[in-house]
Amino acid sequence: MIFITGIGTAIGKTVVSAIITEALEADYWKPIQAGFDDGTDALQVRSLISNTNTIIHPEVYTLQMPASPHIAARNEGEHISIESIVNRLPLTANDLRLTTYYSRLVVEGAGGILVPLNDQEFVIDLIEQLGAKVILVSRNYLGSINHSLLTAAICKQRNINVIGWIFNDQYLDYEEEIVKWTGYPKIASIPLAEKVDKTFVLQQAAMVREGLLKYL
Repeated sequence: MIFITGIGTAIGKTVVSAIITEALEADYWKPIQAGFDDGTDALQVRSLISNTNTIIHPEVYTLQMPASPHIAARNEGEHISIESIVNRLPLTANDLRLTTYYSRLVVEGAGGILVPLNDQEFVIDLIEQLGAKVILVSRNYLGSINHSLLTAAICKQRNINVIGWIFNDQYLDYEEEIVKWTGYPKIASIPLAEKVDKTFVLQQAAMVREGLLKYL
């Protein structure tokens, strides 16, 4: 199981999730969706996937308010429970069809790794409960070095199994410095694209696949 999280919100986790899902012909699951006026992330991933093996699993919580999950849930009379999410963990990727090296589950988180899910638990707590391997997504922008290093620091503090970075966008040139300072390898860099569609995702999946498999 691979958990896609990142250094903040709106940093490209969904596109990266689509690329990883396509590269591994994996299943995809976003257990918590907060905000869907422009469509859910699951629908976006579905629109970007070309292979016929991927199963898009339904969310456990679908919250209308585009806010931190704990705020959106409170506003809508819900309570997000990590136990409920773990109990709804899809089994089809490994148990209900033939297991192969490519048969995996990609889980997309909500926002960054310290986004609160309720009054006491955060995304990082969900990662721990799932026992997932983690890919950190960093979008290159002014301030992203600090955000990347802070994210890596909390992962090290909590002994999270981080397999590496995927960078995206283009702002200056410091990806290798983040790699050096954190000790986490770079799996890939996704270029800035005018149009993100199935063709783009297929191209990037082909480029990412070999490097990704080294760390799984």
